[in-house]
Amino acid sequence: MLLTMDINSASPPVLMIHGWAGSFKRTWQEPGIESLLKESGRTVVGIDLLGHGLAEKPHDPAAYSDLSLPIRNAATHQVVDAVGFSLGAIALLHAATMNPHMFRKLMLVGIGDNIFEPHNPDDSEVIISGIDGTAEVGNTLARQFGNYARQSGNDPDALRAMLQRPRGATFTRDNALAITAEVYLIVGDRDFVLPADELATAFQNSKFKLLKNCDHFASTENFSLIDAMLDFFKD
Repeated sequence: MLLTMDINSASPPVLMIHGWAGSFKRTWQEPGIESLLKESGRTVVGIDLLGHGLAEKPHDPAAYSDLSLPIRNAATHQVVDAVGFSLGAIALLHAATMNPHMFRKLMLVGIGDNIFEPHNPDDSEVIISGIDGTAEVGNTLARQFGNYARQSGNDPDALRAMLQRPRGATFTRDNALAITAEVYLIVGDRDFVLPADELATAFQNSKFKLLKNCDHFASTENFSLIDAMLDFFKD
């Protein structure tokens, strides 16, 4: 779902995409990050992925097979800039795989080299155990995901269905090399997605930033990330 478009810039719009169990409002708007981009003169387009925020929330996993459709719908017939966190970054890469020239600048937050590996259903089952409250006591990560899924406004059944969606082809290094955007990969130094070195060097034009003392869930509100974002999208 496309949420806002504030036309205040001659530059391409900046699409902002949240992570799993987040939303445009919760991830980018409430912390004031959207406002900072707008104050810098950029047009902001907020997107809620299917199953999240104000978008529809089907419970059928098959409904989530086309992860990047909301992004492609928002960027019809124009080149755009974009920032995506975690699932949002994965969705942006899916969109860029389908159209390698649709982005001018692409900021990817909270993903790593495992993007090149086939999906392991066991990983989803761990998160689902957190949603269902059946995670092992010592599995802090599953419990964190479960807490996010049960936040106000979320539909845990829809989020479970998203995790169980049919997976398409695995993202490859050839897919990365075909993307013409300037890419900025940012990952916290305590993020479970690490390492990210191979992904950071897989694009035609890319740079990499490691956020100090930052885990996955704190990435989007990290001051170093916000500063880097404002600088990256300043024109």
